[in-house]
Amino acid sequence: MSLDLRNSNIEKYVLKGNFGLEKESLRVTPDGFLAQTGHPFINNPNIERDFCENQVELITNVSDSIDEMWEELAILQKEAVKTLQDLKTGKELLWPFSNPPYVKGEQDIPIANYQGTHIGKEQYREYLAKKYGKKKMLFSGIHFNFSFSKELMEKGYQQSNISSMKEYKNKLYLKLAKKVTKYSWLIVYLMAASPVMDGSFFHDKDKGKVVLKNLASPRCSKIGYWNDFVPLLEYDTMDDYIKSIEAYVERGQLKEVMELYYPVRLKPIGENSLDNLKKSGVNHIELRMLDLNPLEPVGIRKEDLKFLHFFILYLMFLKDGEFSHFEQMMAIKNEKRAARYEEQSIWIETGWNSTRPVRQAALEVLVSMEKFYKEFKDRKILECIGFQKEKILCPWKRYAVQVKEQFQRDYVKQGVRLAEKYAYELGQ
Repeated sequence: MSLDLRNSNIEKYVLKGNFGLEKESLRVTPDGFLAQTGHPFINNPNIERDFCENQVELITNVSDSIDEMWEELAILQKEAVKTLQDLKTGKELLWPFSNPPYVKGEQDIPIANYQGTHIGKEQYREYLAKKYGKKKMLFSGIHFNFSFSKELMEKGYQQSNISSMKEYKNKLYLKLAKKVTKYSWLIVYLMAASPVMDGSFFHDKDKGKVVLKNLASPRCSKIGYWNDFVPLLEYDTMDDYIKSIEAYVERGQLKEVMELYYPVRLKPIGENSLDNLKKSGVNHIELRMLDLNPLEPVGIRKEDLKFLHFFILYLMFLKDGEFSHFEQMMAIKNEKRAARYEEQSIWIETGWNSTRPVRQAALEVLVSMEKFYKEFKDRKILECIGFQKEKILCPWKRYAVQVKEQFQRDYVKQGVRLAEKYAYELGQ
């Protein structure tokens, strides 16, 4: 079920797609504590809450370009910031970091409040709080959702000998999910932006103490938001994939599919459930390993989003291979390693008893991408890849290095000033 790039009918649809973002941020008071007010965006379905009542989630609609998606995120960010500035209960801010500000304790983290037919959402969050602890839920990030264009799917399906479009899409996205998971370490290494933490995350009494844990992205690291086991999934068919997740639910290791804390999710259109996935098939792939970038007013750089798109396309055309349970364990281990701060301590496993320094491994992937995209004769794509190479060749350009340099002196107070600066700029 390969696609032939030499087919001009295929090539002109490859760079198209459908895009969406979900961006989490904490609401904080001007003194750097978690806001204790109710969710103030009840009339906007694109501004939801995630685990806790004070964790805002900005949800873009489906766009057909990165530019359009990013512009919508900027509009939502501006609307959220303006609403928080004008609250009758007092001004609040959107916290610009993935790591939380001051935390007084577990009692300082109000679980999202749902009523009526949605009460199950609150009960599910109560379950998560007991199992994982509330503090870990405060890590905020960005989820990148992508699906291939309808035209590309139709052309690829016509080239295949698969009996239905649903089966074709399922097979394609299963192959893609394997590859993205395998290389999730590269995304974390290039885009991690959270090296500084407040001591109250670890001990209530350490509020105001700046903590550096040698982590560029705590949420993607060994202390991050993971299941208490490494899920081992089956990728041969969609039935096998679903059954491998169902087995964890039946054994009580997962309550439902949403508890699968994994770098990549395959999602159906509509309700995110295994029954719907089985019935409707895969609609899109979700990448879940992105930190908030505090160096950007909206929390993420457009060039990074464009790179993710090009990276997904590159992986789609790579030769498919086995993704054994050993390789899956290795992929998760690599992502956690890539979340470290010191490059010298990051070694990427590439096979049995085979490791490489992260910079070498990352450069090899990007050079391979450049060779692949030379066929497209699009200078902007190569410039986008070059932007990522600069982070490797010039380590001080890594976001984590810049954030540590700027915010390690007084993390929360400096973070509040940054949030106020962005609120002012977005309000102009």
